Amino acid sequence: MIVTPLDSAVLDSKEQYVFYHKMIDFALKELIVAVQQNKILKEQEIQLFKQYCDLLLYSIEAMRVKYMYDDEDNMKVDLTDSGFPNYLEFRYLFNDLELREEYLGKLTNIELLKDEFLDTLLRKKEPIAKRKLFQAASIVYYSSAKKEYIFNRFVQGKIIEASQGAPADYLVSWSFYEVSHNRPFICYMYFNYDGKDPLKDRDDIYYALKTVADRELALDTMAYAIDKRLPKLFPKLIKRVDLGPIHNVFAKDENKVTHAILEGISKKTIPLEAYAISFKIDEVNSQSEFKEGSFFNKQVFQKWNHTFRQRYVFAPHRIIQLLYNKTPEVMNKLAKAPIQVADIITKHKN
Repeated sequence: MIVTPLDSAVLDSKEQYVFYHKMIDFALKELIVAVQQNKILKEQEIQLFKQYCDLLLYSIEAMRVKYMYDDEDNMKVDLTDSGFPNYLEFRYLFNDLELREEYLGKLTNIELLKDEFLDTLLRKKEPIAKRKLFQAASIVYYSSAKKEYIFNRFVQGKIIEASQGAPADYLVSWSFYEVSHNRPFICYMYFNYDGKDPLKDRDDIYYALKTVADRELALDTMAYAIDKRLPKLFPKLIKRVDLGPIHNVFAKDENKVTHAILEGISKKTIPLEAYAISFKIDEVNSQSEFKEGSFFNKQVFQKWNHTFRQRYVFAPHRIIQLLYNKTPEVMNKLAKAPIQVADIITKHKN
């Protein structure tokens, strides 16, 4: 059974770890391909989206290695409108790798461990003890995982020149893990600059984004806060992607899509591996400018349009049929018909 204290589940068996990590890894990779194929984001945005998703995949794989043979601790998966690991798991990864050299010094020598494994398997003809497997996993974890590739609370992307036809000259992206939802968000901002190279002021820009745009706010509120904090920067369009939740057997929330999937699994009309991914894009753009302040100290601000939201659902064909049957009111409000992704079992059989 899965233990479910409050809003997180503990993965407390090897089978659950294998199942969960396979499912999350598979679902995210399918999502990346589907977003690109359906041109849901612009070309530059897709490349950045893939980079942030790669950090997520890297971090979740590091968690798999970290916990696989650990008898003393268990990874927690968020159950409420998420499907992702609890935010603290990312923080623990980062903290572990801060002390990487110290841990590596305490671990068993890898050559000694190899010799011991070979002796146990070949001479004694016995299985490797779980304690020894944990030692080996710890060596892999601390020697191969890199702190700079862990999806942190806030991840800053670089300032780049926007592609031709974009709403402004420059594009900057960033991502954050919203603690209240335990979900990743990816943001893009197209902006003009006051006749100079924004890269010279990038530290100020990055600091402002980390200070006022590191959590889920009303998008026009966030846009105004950025605008006010950076007088030389003129934001023209801000786009925020809400990645999730991933609806699956581990979820326990009030989401209608989750309920439909859980009911289908319980009635055995769909497989245990069934999943769907919700995906939302909020967008706000500047319709004009105005000046504010004293005669000698005026600042140009943007007047923002209303926030425009688009909702998408990605799911295998069988799940799409189920959702049309069980949640037509959700399906009818999507920006486009549910987008088909592969079923886990079907993909692996092929």
